[in-house]
Amino acid sequence: MNRKTLLACAALAAVALAAPVGTAWAQAAYPSRPITLVIPFPPGGATDVVGRLVAKTLGDKLGQPVVADNRAGAGTTIGATYVSKAAPDGYTLLISSGTTFTVNPAIQPKLAYDPVKSFEPLGMVARTGLILLAHKDVPANNPKEFVALAKASPDKYSYASFGTGTTAQFTGELILRATDTKLLHVPYKGSAPAMTDLMGGQVPFSVDTVAAAIPQLKNGKIKAIAVTTAKRSALLPNVPTFAESGYDIDADTWVAVVAPRGLPPEVRAKLEKALADTVANPEMREKLSAAGLEPRFMDGAALGSLIEKELPVMRAIAQRANILPE
Repeated sequence: MNRKTLLACAALAAVALAAPVGTAWAQAAYPSRPITLVIPFPPGGATDVVGRLVAKTLGDKLGQPVVADNRAGAGTTIGATYVSKAAPDGYTLLISSGTTFTVNPAIQPKLAYDPVKSFEPLGMVARTGLILLAHKDVPANNPKEFVALAKASPDKYSYASFGTGTTAQFTGELILRATDTKLLHVPYKGSAPAMTDLMGGQVPFSVDTVAAAIPQLKNGKIKAIAVTTAKRSALLPNVPTFAESGYDIDADTWVAVVAPRGLPPEVRAKLEKALADTVANPEMREKLSAAGLEPRFMDGAALGSLIEKELPVMRAIAQRANILPE
């Protein structure tokens, strides 16, 4: 065997040996560095709390740090746009509420991202219902009494929300339509100021999340009229639903994790599995419940279907109530 033949055989052998090793290395490579989890809300809010809890446990599952990065502003569109334009390599993720995926597209036709085409859904983390609250002195304690009161004085009452074009306003309009009542919408810049004015009696009613309502219900200055989910909340089992009184209302908000569209299948599978394990973690579930959220994992395919199902519903509500962005 001459020298050229020996070199050729050696080269072929090297390729044959390197191929499986290289393939195995590629499969095991992700993640090889820290991952950024963008939270499109300021620090301290419910989604920020959830995002930081998820970042810690998800990092433990993946074996690399997951760093929370708050990119707040413009109703979550700043953070969402940033992630939509990031490299689809699994190192930039977004955790956000349904506002990003179903509410913003309903009221902003020229978003810089598409709620379906721009993202790779990885899974839902938690849900929380919404709730109609009242000041303690309002003479209504359940859905039937609320409807009777609103219809008796159609121009007297108002309801607060944590902002124009938010899930709170959308849910409020859903309540009004289902109950055939009219209340003036009073938007606030956040849940905290709306809750403060509700407790002080400046507004008689408010629509907020169950998570935000639980701590305030304990002080006795406000009361719960009904939750907006089809079933009672496990966190407020004594509060009735609108559905129990015959009103067709089933609304909640949720928190989910997505990646930029185009994620490699093996990376997506690894992230989705790690996220499912994160939500199943007993300590995580306990902390989510303590924050007023119901742990609820939904895989990426089901999450994508949910977004596509909710989009036309939100668009119809926005058109009917003439909800416009601020």
